[in-house]
Amino acid sequence: MRTARLALDPAFTVGPVPRRLFGSFVEHMGRCVYTGIFEPDHPSADEDGLRTDVLELTKEIGPTVVRYPGGNFVSGFEWEDSVGPRENRPRRIDRAWRSVETNQFGLAEFDSWARKVGTETMMAVNLGTRGLQEACDLLEYSNLDSGTKFADLRKAHGSKDPFDIKLWCLGNELDGPWQTGHKTAAEYGRLAAETGMAMRSIDPDIELVAVGSSSRSMPTFGDWEQTVLELSYHAVDYVSLHAYYQEHDGDAASFLASAVDMDLFIDQVVATADAVRAKGKHTKKINLSFDEWNVWYQSRPHHAPGVQPWDVAPRVIEDEYSITDAVVVGTLLNSLLRHADRVHIGAQAQLVNVIGLLRSEPGGEAWKQTIAHPFEQVRRLATGDVLQVVTTSDKYETAKFDAVDVVDASATYDEEFLTVFLANRDQEQPASVEVPLRAFDVDRVATAKVLAATEGQDRHTTNLEGDHSAVGLRALEDVTVTDGLATVVLPPLSWAVVQFRKG
Repeated sequence: MRTARLALDPAFTVGPVPRRLFGSFVEHMGRCVYTGIFEPDHPSADEDGLRTDVLELTKEIGPTVVRYPGGNFVSGFEWEDSVGPRENRPRRIDRAWRSVETNQFGLAEFDSWARKVGTETMMAVNLGTRGLQEACDLLEYSNLDSGTKFADLRKAHGSKDPFDIKLWCLGNELDGPWQTGHKTAAEYGRLAAETGMAMRSIDPDIELVAVGSSSRSMPTFGDWEQTVLELSYHAVDYVSLHAYYQEHDGDAASFLASAVDMDLFIDQVVATADAVRAKGKHTKKINLSFDEWNVWYQSRPHHAPGVQPWDVAPRVIEDEYSITDAVVVGTLLNSLLRHADRVHIGAQAQLVNVIGLLRSEPGGEAWKQTIAHPFEQVRRLATGDVLQVVTTSDKYETAKFDAVDVVDASATYDEEFLTVFLANRDQEQPASVEVPLRAFDVDRVATAKVLAATEGQDRHTTNLEGDHSAVGLRALEDVTVTDGLATVVLPPLSWAVVQFRKG
């Protein structure tokens, strides 16, 4: 039996739980949009062509903000193609994923979908092939009421009320050579500052996200953030981070410790942003938008067999997620919570089919992947303040990170509920975790759920078409409370949530 003990107290908090932390991402990539959220011929389609089965599952997992329309796609996107009568919208090539974009789903359709889901839109502008003017035109189209060229054009297209989008990404991954319109940090920083200030002159209430590094492994990491922020600090509110994790060559131990890398990535970007703040004598803080994160097996072929260049909505990176992947995602959510004082926005990438929380089949079923379960539970149950948690845990050795805690944890408290999110990274042994409750006004278990292998399963078990519930949450029975101390026993390789309240 592995052991761990948490130290936590309601007087020691990280900060309020940022509701935008539990976001997702819809990109015009593969089948995320077409046969994902939008399929007019599907039996469940509503009057707008939206798949209501996917819509209902999306409501259940409940992303609080959704980034749109990319991603790499946005760096070649001409937003004017996606508005107005559908029969007049052009078909365009998408250089990013070498497919054809029909533009049958566009800005108004996404706004309608987002309102039905009950989520906030995080809009990205094209600073790859386009620039300041086009970004301002899109903002005018989206947010102004009437009496100007693009506001009146939106009305003429049938959208009487403004979309009122307040959160905007100034481009995407422009540090990456793969990106259409790839730029140096100096080129991008100046463009971001100019574009941001021009957009604010149209709508002073918007919030702006500057492009940060596409990963911590980028050769320009650190220098990119410093240069970009030195040029654009006055114009932006956030800097972005992107990170994807996968298991390499069967090294599950290192893969399960992926949150160690996420913790370090966040800490380093915060340090860089604060150094620029000090150097520039700025008063405001730049916070972080971790607006692409997930498990993604980039070593696998991106395209399914038979996919040809310039197909419409091809099958692209449709990873099927296992129990192991779900545990890792649970630890990544812990990392985001642990940094809630500075990471105010998160966007799991992506929502459906493309490395998705959800999967769907054309004309067929839709279901939750394993990774959707920790996402949904943290979004639902992380309330109030994030607590500072000091974990004293048995260690295990990894090839990538040396010795790592067996138990990974985060916690929140809202005066009614103390909620603890736990992961046991040990693949063979259970872990006993002690949680002191005396400082909190709670003394009984309200909820205890766990995701782990059941009889006949192993760590590679997934949820597939026709067997949607092979991996899910079940009651965690081994939780006891005695004299102000809770003991939680986690199965091997598991993720769990335990919520305590006053009896």
